[in-house]
Amino acid sequence: MADVTIHSLKALAIFKTLFEAGSASQAARTLGITQSGVSRSLSQLEQNLGLELFLREKNRLVATPEARELYEEILRLMGNIEELRHSVLALKEFGTSRLRIAAIPGLAFGFVPRLIATLLEENRGFSISFDMMSSHDVLREVESGHADIGFVTLPVSSRVLRVEEWLTTHARCLVPRGHPLSGLEELTIADLKNQYLVISNQPNVGADPLLNLATAHGIHIAGKTEANIGAITSLVANGVGISVMNPITATDQLFRREEVVILPFTPEIDFSFGLVYRDDWKHARALELIRASGRDLLRYYPS
Repeated sequence: MADVTIHSLKALAIFKTLFEAGSASQAARTLGITQSGVSRSLSQLEQNLGLELFLREKNRLVATPEARELYEEILRLMGNIEELRHSVLALKEFGTSRLRIAAIPGLAFGFVPRLIATLLEENRGFSISFDMMSSHDVLREVESGHADIGFVTLPVSSRVLRVEEWLTTHARCLVPRGHPLSGLEELTIADLKNQYLVISNQPNVGADPLLNLATAHGIHIAGKTEANIGAITSLVANGVGISVMNPITATDQLFRREEVVILPFTPEIDFSFGLVYRDDWKHARALELIRASGRDLLRYYPS
């Protein structure tokens, strides 16, 4: 097996330039060495690797298939070295080069992507993975170490995780533009009498806060469509019905859309969001950056 030493690495760099230049004379000019130095380095590299990299035809060098494959491997190696350099910079700055984030769907359509963009503005060396899942699954992923931090709907409890409350918001009512109720300044639960609703699909439909509120106030509804939270705003925009949603998710999903009117709603339905992480992350510099960036972003949302 061929040995790769600091000398052969230098020879690989000369080979890369030679492959790109197409001639020893041009490679020599690019590298600032003699043409004989280029030829000698190539000969030593071929001997060390046990490969013929160029055919000598009428004073021309013709790259072999092995040379092309070696060149592609060198490009991959250079990419890995550059990635390593960025990772080292991230380690020095934030104590980690890899960040695994899990988040509930309600924060995954705009808030968390904006947060990730902000983190990468600070350091492009971060390698970030991002998954969207339920609060229960977020807790499980962070507890098991498959995720470093998680964004959840509160309240949650965990014997092994730290839980930070970040924000409590009051629900807004989403009404199709042109609907008879869309001209009101505020909607109340009484306004939803005989209206068709769009609600989040849950394992237990009785857990929906809007349906519970309607039942508690004796409000009869015309019917309901249950949907994933990612589809609710689109259903309202298409006139399917009225919904109540936290303003962060509504703002993210309805950005630059005018088919839905967002109105205050009473009585208040609160949605609380928080951050969870393991104890070994409590002093991580990356966590400090996430806190600062995340709380700064939240100021742009209605509460």
